[in-house]
Amino acid sequence: MPVIGLDLGGTKLAAAILGEDGAIIHRAQAALEGRGGEAVGRLMTDHLAELLAYGRGHDLAIGAVGVSVPGIYHCEAGTVWAPNIPGWESYPLRDLLRAHAGVGVALAIDSDRACSIRGEAARGAALGCAHAIFLAVGTGIGAGILVGGEVLRGAHDIAGAVGWMALDRPYRAEYEACGCFESRASGAGIARQARRRLAESPDHDGPLRRIDPARLTAQDVFAASDQGDPLAEAVLADAVACWGMAVANLVSLFNPEAVVFGGGLFGPAARLLDRIVTEARRWAQPVSIQRVAIRVTALGPEACLYGTGQLALEALRTADSLRG
Repeated sequence: MPVIGLDLGGTKLAAAILGEDGAIIHRAQAALEGRGGEAVGRLMTDHLAELLAYGRGHDLAIGAVGVSVPGIYHCEAGTVWAPNIPGWESYPLRDLLRAHAGVGVALAIDSDRACSIRGEAARGAALGCAHAIFLAVGTGIGAGILVGGEVLRGAHDIAGAVGWMALDRPYRAEYEACGCFESRASGAGIARQARRRLAESPDHDGPLRRIDPARLTAQDVFAASDQGDPLAEAVLADAVACWGMAVANLVSLFNPEAVVFGGGLFGPAARLLDRIVTEARRWAQPVSIQRVAIRVTALGPEACLYGTGQLALEALRTADSLRG
């Protein structure tokens, strides 16, 4: 029985109908365009209605809906905290979608990082793994953690918030907003570190100096590094060290079969993977690090969308077993 997946990000909504094998049958996408609060909810219900209508028109009986959100889904309350969507501090998404999904259609919601590891384990770089980690590195940093074939949620649905991983000392005030790891090695963090180094190096005259600091992005840092800018290279070397230490900590803690890098920075940071692996091997439990595969996503930006399909299929199987 086919299912629907809704992948809500900070800037767009991706949606699809997926088959029982997890392959995409039909897809749609819309930009959030500054929407917040109820307007984002309406965008989701509108796309859900369109996909349900498409299914009816093509003789596809939709059995379940899987939804990913860019933040924390509180499964007991059915609410979402999404820091990049105004008005979504405790948004009642489950009740909204249940009212529009239709009778007999199962519904499941989870974080984007949790859906991404589902997608990679089903169809991507962690194919067939029961123990795997998806390290999402974009504007922020988070991890989807698969243990024994189950996504690790934690006591309060916050497991995987690895942007707060402590990788340095002494503590800096800049870590208060998003954590040490995210402050140093996310997309926003890399841009922030480049601005800081530029301010501390008034004599620097590389390509980064010719960019307005207020507009400087991580992509600019990668481009400047390609041009031999030593300041950009230093910023990325620090990020590599942080990525490597984070992998080492995760491998030592969870002993996974695979660690998969994804998100907007991988991407351009994929070329740094060998350096990240070398750094990880310096810090990690030696037997575990030799037996883990460290890879870049095989599904790119669609890892999460495919994961929403897997989430929906899980919900469908659960509903079928309860009915049986």
